[in-house]
Amino acid sequence: MPEVLAPAPPETAARGFYFSPRPDGFVLHMYASAEHLVAMRAFVYKAVTSAGAPEDVADAARLVASELVGNAVRLCGPHAPVVVLLTTTRHQVVVQVHDPEPTTLPTRSTEPPNNPRAATGRGLWILDALAPGWTVTPTPLGKHITCTLPTT
Repeated sequence: MPEVLAPAPPETAARGFYFSPRPDGFVLHMYASAEHLVAMRAFVYKAVTSAGAPEDVADAARLVASELVGNAVRLCGPHAPVVVLLTTTRHQVVVQVHDPEPTTLPTRSTEPPNNPRAATGRGLWILDALAPGWTVTPTPLGKHITCTLPTT
């Protein structure tokens, strides 16, 4: 009887990293690490520009996704399992990040965002500027943060 081989995983699958493209964006399951963050940022930029959005919107979406994943790492530790969802339409880009910590919600630093002595604490101010009205939704497995950026 011939040996049956399992199909090879997609090239974008590796330990702790699974990228699934969709017609309107992608879903990425990953353990947060420096290497995975670089790849995630590239996927965000490419998906947004491929959808016809301007480069400044792609830059903003990339920054928003980076901030959200960075917050998950600071909260949950390195190699935290996160899910990044990106959806593009003609009028907007939606960046969603799910992390496994349901009870700790994002809070702003008491320092103003222009404090040159502050090493951290600017992320939520960035979200406010680029994606006003971002939301946090608790889920059975953590929380889901959604940011919507207009494309025009």
